[in-house]
Amino acid sequence: MAKKITKKAAEVKTIDQLKTDLVAKRNDLIVSKRGHKLGELTNPCVIKVTRKEIARLHTAIRADEIAKQKESK
Repeated sequence: MAKKITKKAAEVKTIDQLKTDLVAKRNDLIVSKRGHKLGELTNPCVIKVTRKEIARLHTAIRADEIAKQKESK
């Protein structure tokens, strides 16, 4: 199981949950970029935060894959 640290407390998520979160964040990023190009986005820092969250999700998924590979050996 991969761990995702939040500000409130640490919660454990499965890979499937992480992947669904990843898809949702990617869609949010696309919507934010489109809104920024159209001038509708009020806070452009949202794009930067979303990109970092996507990177964190990729890291958590990869760490879990590596842990499973080590367990299988």
